[in-house]
Amino acid sequence: MANNEKLIKIVRDNIRSYADFPKPGIIFRDIFSVLKVPEAFKILQELLVQRVKLKAPDAVIGLESRGFLLGPIIALQLGLPFVPIRKKGKLPGKIKQLSYTIEYGEDTFEIQTDGLQKGQNVVLVDDLLATGGSLRAACTLVNQLGAKVVECLVVMELKDLNGQENIPVPVHSIVQF
Repeated sequence: MANNEKLIKIVRDNIRSYADFPKPGIIFRDIFSVLKVPEAFKILQELLVQRVKLKAPDAVIGLESRGFLLGPIIALQLGLPFVPIRKKGKLPGKIKQLSYTIEYGEDTFEIQTDGLQKGQNVVLVDDLLATGGSLRAACTLVNQLGAKVVECLVVMELKDLNGQENIPVPVHSIVQF
């Protein structure tokens, strides 16, 4: 456990913060700064893969857009399918969609209806948990396809916003602010 704490500290130390972005009063936590440091990126990858492996899912789902950076890496390393959840109008074929409220307004997520099978267990992956709107919407979409979210996995969690309270499944965050 102590070793994981050291690894998590390396990831945390490489997350840059930007005041007043995208609007005044917001502190933006930037995952891209971790990806610029190969050692930190590799450690983050190992921590994420280790966590998903514990949950033994049938598939990994990544939320647009930063979940697309992490989800496929995890899925490939574990030999699992990767399924994207995208913003409205970005996926071909038959889709299921859901509109939801986010910190700055409203948005719509979509998933291809043939992306999951009924009864599959999945892990949702994203970079950040703030208020929980996007993760809650993703959980709802997965449930509507008859699959089950066993955990939401995020790199960063903004604890003061209490996003976990809005998500109907367990949430695990690597770093908390």
